[in-house]
Amino acid sequence: MSEFKPFDDRLAGLIGALSPAGRRKLAAQIAKELRKAQQQRIKQQKAPDGKPYQARKRQPLRTKSGRIKRAMFQKLRTSRYMKASGQKDAAVVEFTGKVQRIAQIHQYGLKDRPNQFSQDVQYPERQLLGYSGVDSEIIHKLIANHLS
Repeated sequence: MSEFKPFDDRLAGLIGALSPAGRRKLAAQIAKELRKAQQQRIKQQKAPDGKPYQARKRQPLRTKSGRIKRAMFQKLRTSRYMKASGQKDAAVVEFTGKVQRIAQIHQYGLKDRPNQFSQDVQYPERQLLGYSGVDSEIIHKLIANHLS
């Protein structure tokens, strides 16, 4: 949480002066913009630090013919599964429902079974949600626009 310390110190007084309804509105606006930024980053298949995701494993030759037609996490990044909400004290971007488990496995690089009959598979770490310098700039602009 140390990366948020300078940000919190600078804006604590200004945000504290807002009414609870104003804070909730600002937090919801920040959450929506952060979700949009996270969706774009996932679409580009990049981690918050700018590194590309590790590619999918190649499929064995003797399995069903065909190709993977979708990019990784194409459905996960939709607004149906990636929710943004703002309370008076927090702006939250999170995955919901059953998708949350899938996202957590990829976020931390955990083991999982793709189906009940298969062996455990070790997934590489692919950070879906994260905080970067671009996100900080977005937040600064939104707060400045809201306060002016």
